[in-house]
Amino acid sequence: MLQPKRTKYRKLHRGRRLGATDAGSQVAFGEYGLKAMEAAWISARQIEAVRRVISRQFRRGAQVWIRIFPDKPVTAKPIETRQGGGKGAVDRWVAVVRRGRIMFEIGGVEEEAAKKALKLAAQKLPIPTKFTQRARY
Repeated sequence: MLQPKRTKYRKLHRGRRLGATDAGSQVAFGEYGLKAMEAAWISARQIEAVRRVISRQFRRGAQVWIRIFPDKPVTAKPIETRQGGGKGAVDRWVAVVRRGRIMFEIGGVEEEAAKKALKLAAQKLPIPTKFTQRARY
């Protein structure tokens, strides 16, 4: 699963996810993309599940770009532990995704095949998503 090789600080504050994203809101690498319609934390496990679904659909026939990376550590204290004693240990890694972010892109396949694969991929995610295409100029 994805996680950073190293970070400057081991533990982070929770932060905010308000508003729409500025960066990463257009399909940039492939022809088709999966856009987040709500803000969420997407875990490394969920990203891996989506990657596996997409790669199984196409075998080797398509290019896939993952535009999000789980670089935020989420901590958790052990179950049935009393309060106090500091912040818990790092439990998992998440990617902070804001509304409008393109999370996954596909290139080199037909539109119907891409729609089918991204629909299956969207079922692995905890937020509503939308199928998008590269803007035609």
